[in-house]
Amino acid sequence: MEFAKEAGMPAVNDEDLLLALLNSAPIEAGRMTDQLASDVGSDLALRLGGTGSDAEAARLRATRSALHVIVRGSVGVREATRELSAILDSTVLEPRVTNRGVDWEVQAPADDRLAARVVLAWSSVEKQFPGRLRPCANSECNLFLLDHSRPGTAKWCSMAACGNRMKARSYASRARG
Repeated sequence: MEFAKEAGMPAVNDEDLLLALLNSAPIEAGRMTDQLASDVGSDLALRLGGTGSDAEAARLRATRSALHVIVRGSVGVREATRELSAILDSTVLEPRVTNRGVDWEVQAPADDRLAARVVLAWSSVEKQFPGRLRPCANSECNLFLLDHSRPGTAKWCSMAACGNRMKARSYASRARG
């Protein structure tokens, strides 16, 4: 389900928005980074169609954290679910009829709108592609993927990075054994 964007907002596909938020805490040089911290976070939020405010960045970090817990199936799913529910407390979807059908416009306070869109995108992905949103199989990676492959067997966020690295490790392990 695509949600209508406000006039003047960048056209960011909801799946891309979801993955951009989930993958905004990558591991670089062995350390987790946070692309939603300080000015970098404001820039990321603005590129994704948000306000770029500190309050919005904080809401996006909370959303990302809750989604990480839920998608990974980590301890604390109940609390994470409550966090996502709280994000949608002040959100309303308004229908808008167009020549293509009905578009749903997200109505929420400005600093909450982007986080609400992410939660709605996650819900839509879970319904359309159950089990296809998953963390990268590389334990040293903190990124996520949405598997659109026909068999649904994708394991890595990137074949060029994590996939090759993991296959090389597996080969080396077999060669030693």
